[in-house]
Amino acid sequence: MTISIATSRASSCTQRAPRPRASLMTALTVWSERRALARMDVSRLKDMGISPQDAAIEAARPFWDLPAQTCG
Repeated sequence: MTISIATSRASSCTQRAPRPRASLMTALTVWSERRALARMDVSRLKDMGISPQDAAIEAARPFWDLPAQTCG
């Protein structure tokens, strides 16, 4: 008797347990990007299509409040 086990390929968007080092690096990168966003002047924000209010809201988010991973 032969038993076969079907393997399924996980999509690239499956949630995995976060690796501590990768999570820390992601949090530090997001923190750095938010600090840079907070320092941008209005004309540069306008060029990127971001309002000063939206930039201030994003920059005020804590470093552990990471964006959700999206597929696509």
